[in-house]
Amino acid sequence: MRYMVGVDVGGTFTDVTLVDPTSGNIENHKLPSTPQDPSKAIMNGIRDLLDKHSIPNGQVTYLAHGTTVATNALIERKGAETALIVTEGFKDLLEIARQTRPSLYDLFQEKPEPMISGELRFEVEERLYSNGTVRTPINRKQLGKIIEEIKSKGIKSIAVCFLFSFNNPIHEQIAVEEIKKLYPSAYVSASHQIVPEFREYPRLTTTTMNAYLGPVMQTYMENFRASVKKENIPVEPYITQSNGGIISIQESVSSPVKTALSGPAAGVVAASHVAELTGYKDLITFDMGGTSADFSLIEDGEPKISMDREIEGFPARIPMLDIHTYGAGGGSIAWLDAGGALKVGPESAGAVPGPAAYGRGGTLPTVTDANVVLGRLNPNGILNGQMDLDVEASKRAIEEHICKKTNLSLIEAASGILSVVNANMTRGVRLISVEKGYSPNEFSLVSFGGGGGLHCGSLAKELNISTVIVPPSPGTFSSMGLLVTDIKSDYVRTELIQPTGHNLQKIQDHFKEMEEEGTKLLESEKIEAGKRIFQRTVDVRFKGQNYELSVPIELKDLEKENIDKVIKRFHEIHEKTYGYSDKLAQVEFVNFRLTACGEIPKVNFRKETSKDEEVISSKTKRKVYFSEVDEPKYFETDIFQRTELNVGDKIIGPAIVEQLDTTILILPEQTASVDPYQNLIINASTGVNDNEK
Repeated sequence: MRYMVGVDVGGTFTDVTLVDPTSGNIENHKLPSTPQDPSKAIMNGIRDLLDKHSIPNGQVTYLAHGTTVATNALIERKGAETALIVTEGFKDLLEIARQTRPSLYDLFQEKPEPMISGELRFEVEERLYSNGTVRTPINRKQLGKIIEEIKSKGIKSIAVCFLFSFNNPIHEQIAVEEIKKLYPSAYVSASHQIVPEFREYPRLTTTTMNAYLGPVMQTYMENFRASVKKENIPVEPYITQSNGGIISIQESVSSPVKTALSGPAAGVVAASHVAELTGYKDLITFDMGGTSADFSLIEDGEPKISMDREIEGFPARIPMLDIHTYGAGGGSIAWLDAGGALKVGPESAGAVPGPAAYGRGGTLPTVTDANVVLGRLNPNGILNGQMDLDVEASKRAIEEHICKKTNLSLIEAASGILSVVNANMTRGVRLISVEKGYSPNEFSLVSFGGGGGLHCGSLAKELNISTVIVPPSPGTFSSMGLLVTDIKSDYVRTELIQPTGHNLQKIQDHFKEMEEEGTKLLESEKIEAGKRIFQRTVDVRFKGQNYELSVPIELKDLEKENIDKVIKRFHEIHEKTYGYSDKLAQVEFVNFRLTACGEIPKVNFRKETSKDEEVISSKTKRKVYFSEVDEPKYFETDIFQRTELNVGDKIIGPAIVEQLDTTILILPEQTASVDPYQNLIINASTGVNDNEK
């Protein structure tokens, strides 16, 4: 027997999924995270699952995990003390930054504190022209003194970023060689190795973050690898990257910044796999947990990638899944602003003390408390009855902090809290869809995370989305994503040129060089030639524009007779994004990107035989208040247990489906049915008359 294990580490819980790829059997386990050493919870969870099902450790043939170690180190500023070596005259670039001002008229706006303080930034005499030719050779004597000073201060990590090194890395290579010779134990991060593309400030901040995270991730990875070996699990673990792919531990140590926003990535990958299985190719993903909700867009089965994300206020110029986060979770706190308007979030009650209903000392009203008061969460407890809910505490919290300060009744206040948080999340969906040229009603909604099921129907109704997909285990969906992804590595080259004549050969040479690098990496990961895929894109803009659009291409598109197709594709994307495109304007190619993908064995989800839909009812009912209808009122609502649902079962709303890791709300006039993959498919546009019900 062989088994695959995926582990998703969150701030509150660690989720473990164990799959038998032969039978398709899936087992899930959830346990508290151990922030002081995340590998402890990972190994405890794996051990618990293997012991529970009497599986020898040696039968684990695949292990991948997503981690928030890098994210937390950046947020909490617990990275390594780092030094920076830059071109003479540029040591203050980290603070000067660029002209982008997020709050132009806010006189009290605080800039993020640079990760490297002024006394640890060093300048060395060297200079390249913009085309990469040497203007001033690097001063090796001065460089040696700088390295010795850094060593004497006990600094463990060094970032190196010189002007125009993306065109010619010779000076950075010399600096790296000198550091390794004079200070071999130091962790070194050079910009030409991390992000060899133009725009000085993002290249600097990305390189700086990589160096800041390096020693922290190196220690974590070594501990994790040792723990796996100690448990006699005979595999080399993989780790999730922000681009949705995985990479082996030894590769991730050299580029830890690529894992910095990997937390929510696995869920989006799992959703794209659902798209492949179910035929719903265009999806909006909705991952709602205790503190936040994450949204992403999948078009034609492919998640969107962004190059313009920020981490803690600093640009990170690496490919990341385009995921947007809103402070809207089950623990988000409801409050009144100075004008008496009801607000929800971004502050959260967290896991401790948590919502008032949890009975852990929380006294502030939260989204969860509103769901409790309206009867949407089981008053007898959640997690299959393992966790009690204090309904009276939820009522007190809302009455004390909302009702007494307004003219709202308890029911009106609770309904208002849900309306506000749903409106916040609706804005999140519009940000990734409408503002980028997409209409939400052309997509289906995939809902996962512990809180998604209670709000997905309302979001779909508000956005006119007709179909909602809720996977079998929404609360552990992200760990499943680790079992359906591939190895990925990204490469980039910069050259500002027009796509004409002899320039086409230059472009082909760039891609050939990157493909050779990608092939070398995939060979080191033991990916056979037939399983290697290379995806190519070009960043294109009108000459004189400041930002580019990414255009997917194939190698044959770079032939003289086909290049017009690329230009046409750019105009189509530009028009979709901005609403116009100047067909007569001169076009310029800027960055050339290649993603090397190595296909690895994946879980085969068991598909059951399709059956005709049959409406079912439940003997268990309770009164639930719905404000999402024309006449808000209490409805006698069917309560179902998800474990008792079968393929073909059809549920008429209003109804609630309860399971260990979530609660799913089906609004009046919505229906839901179980598909052959055990997904719950909610038809959010179905009108149901009294005779049918």
